[in-house]
Amino acid sequence: MGTHSIWVLEYSRSPVHPVSGVCYGAHNQGTMNLPFAYILIKTGDAVVLVDAGHDAADFGGQIANSIGVTGWTPPEIVLGECGIRPQDVTHVILTHAHFDHIGGLKFLPNAKIFIQKKELESWMWILAKGRRFRSLQAGLNPADILYLTQANIEGRLELVEGERENLVPGVHVYPAFDTHTAGSQYVVVETGGGDGKFILSGDVIYTYSNLTGEDATDPCFVPPGLANGSQTRLIESAEEMLKIVGMNERRIVPMHEEQLSKIYPSRLTARQLMLVEICVADGDVSRV
Repeated sequence: MGTHSIWVLEYSRSPVHPVSGVCYGAHNQGTMNLPFAYILIKTGDAVVLVDAGHDAADFGGQIANSIGVTGWTPPEIVLGECGIRPQDVTHVILTHAHFDHIGGLKFLPNAKIFIQKKELESWMWILAKGRRFRSLQAGLNPADILYLTQANIEGRLELVEGERENLVPGVHVYPAFDTHTAGSQYVVVETGGGDGKFILSGDVIYTYSNLTGEDATDPCFVPPGLANGSQTRLIESAEEMLKIVGMNERRIVPMHEEQLSKIYPSRLTARQLMLVEICVADGDVSRV
């Protein structure tokens, strides 16, 4: 027990996601079940979301349909499983700007939004390059970038430059530049109790297979297959995360990892979506 509660909240899934998108070089290895989720942190008066999902009703929904995503559920239902309303969210930390991590911001009207400056700049550069560079736009809904402009006008956007300690107490962000995207970042939560540190990896690590390969007894880094940056930088960032948590892989929480429900307490919701409870703060209520 400590000062932070953390839940991984699945809001949709792709039962036909190519394995090669998750593990670099996994050609002709078929498909896998890939959860789509965001992560809720409660500490003190702060209600923090790490990433925000997508909106099935806009172009993000079209991208989702094209990769077999099903079962989309709105944030009022997903967050409601933990007694939270979308308007209660005070902070959103965007690990990166792909549609399934940023497109749900419009449902969170009161949240301050944090994204790496380099991430926003890189997408503006890509969008300005024209159609011949459109392969670099994979996973992007340009309307989400426009939404950040509106949030900035409302005073709700903050561009982070590199590390930020205690963005809220015990919640730190660290850059993973030139990895999955140019300005990716990950989150370290210090729970203040016996639970220790947890790392919320964003898509720098999709699943534990990126940390271990196919053999956990003889682990090998295998970076994600989808990356605008460097495969080497993905591996270096994964190693960096492992060192922060004392080489304990299970202290890293990848939000696309289906096996989380076998490692941490969990339950299926009425929508058949997984709710995974990483830790519960002193005085808070278990949702499992």
